[in-house]
Amino acid sequence: MALLSPPAPPTGDAEASEGRHDRSAARVGLWLWPTLATLVGALYRIGDPLLGRDELTSWDVSGRSIAQVLATVRRVDAVVGTYYLLLHAWTRLFGDSPLALRLPSALAMAATAACVALIGRRLFGRRAGLVGGLLFALIPGVSRFAHEARPYALVMLAVALASLLLLRALDRPGSPARWAAYTLGVVAVGLFHLIALTCLMGHLVLVALRARHERRLWWGFCLAVLAGAAVLSPLVVLGRAQTVRQSSWIAVPEGWGLVDIWPQLFYSGLCTGAMMLLVALACGERRDAVVFCAVSAVAPPVVIWAVSQGGMSYFYFRYMLFTLPLFAVPAGAGLAAAARSRPAVASALAVLALLTLHDQRSLGERLAHYWVGGPDYAAAARTIQKYYVPGDAIVYDRDEEAGMFPLGVRYYLPRGLELRDVFLAEPAARRNDLLSTDCPQPARCLKGEKRIWLVVMGNETDPFNGLPPNQAAALRAHYTASGAERPGGLTVALLVRTK
Repeated sequence: MALLSPPAPPTGDAEASEGRHDRSAARVGLWLWPTLATLVGALYRIGDPLLGRDELTSWDVSGRSIAQVLATVRRVDAVVGTYYLLLHAWTRLFGDSPLALRLPSALAMAATAACVALIGRRLFGRRAGLVGGLLFALIPGVSRFAHEARPYALVMLAVALASLLLLRALDRPGSPARWAAYTLGVVAVGLFHLIALTCLMGHLVLVALRARHERRLWWGFCLAVLAGAAVLSPLVVLGRAQTVRQSSWIAVPEGWGLVDIWPQLFYSGLCTGAMMLLVALACGERRDAVVFCAVSAVAPPVVIWAVSQGGMSYFYFRYMLFTLPLFAVPAGAGLAAAARSRPAVASALAVLALLTLHDQRSLGERLAHYWVGGPDYAAAARTIQKYYVPGDAIVYDRDEEAGMFPLGVRYYLPRGLELRDVFLAEPAARRNDLLSTDCPQPARCLKGEKRIWLVVMGNETDPFNGLPPNQAAALRAHYTASGAERPGGLTVALLVRTK
């Protein structure tokens, strides 16, 4: 029997085909591995933390009809209106469980990692792009806001995508299609959050650096930005009119705020220091690329800080999370330059993963979206469900947490368990607002209910003390507390009618 011969080495067309296949696999791997790594971190315990107060608002508003959502954003939260509409459509298809509500953010964060890798490849090379995408996946702030049913992850995606589309347009400045795509990217940034349009400062600097060699870049860039501004102008006007209500709670930042903002963005002091060091290592790489990334990552917080010294403050770390992708890009270049071999890069990534492990694990805790100790709405809902009797009513302290108590308890109660909100005069949905209104004369709102659940903040010995005086007086006249439990920073008492 003849021996089998080894296959002949590929030649001609076969070699070219194999080369194309290898290059295609390399291009896919460039964005695929950061995407998968980010998605794993994003999905880890994504449904475990209780919905935070802003997430409850997202659930409430997105659950209204489209007409009601539009009426609401004309009155309040216009800058989040696009997100509410998107979440409305999403929940109609996939429900409103914590996983379903947060999944758009997780997917957007994973897509942002892909954009980081592609931006890094264009600016610093393939290896730097891959490393930058993997570094992005390891930032605790990325995992944290992949767990948030709010628009922050989509803002990050829009900013990263707009930056990538600008780089593509600069590669072929004579292509109207590429400038049109960049215009859409700018519009997407503004639709998800107007403050994120400060990313255009980095874009302007990059165009200025490149336009020294090709003046027509200015025409494409300026026309694209002007077109985007024209589309966004109604939202800008509406958002400006709502500024006082939206941002009046944000304190005017002190000088230390420019230092303190970075650990808040990264959700880890150790990660912040490591990323800063890696960015510094990239300073010897391509000058225009480093300047573009530095301005994109640092200038927005500085400008927002300066603007916030006036009459209205916008200096809130969540509003500046969109800078993280352009922070990860030069960090990837710095690590790729410092660690020449694959084992060295892998070791550095492993060290960063260990440094941030504690921060990453804490993100999946039950009350991770709250301060320590509560409020634990799910525990309150379980208490009510355990002792519920048909015909029960409920009273909330609506002064706490901007009226989130009713939303939090209602979200975690079974959908078929109905409790009349005794002192509710007009629901928020009917008012096309985020807040409801209370009955002006509480005594007249009592309907002779035999049992009323009372939910107030803190561990009150006398649960009536957690209510406004007029509501407490109306209840004291007819009810007595027959028992109370105090789960997770709340007092849940059962009031029984005595008169």
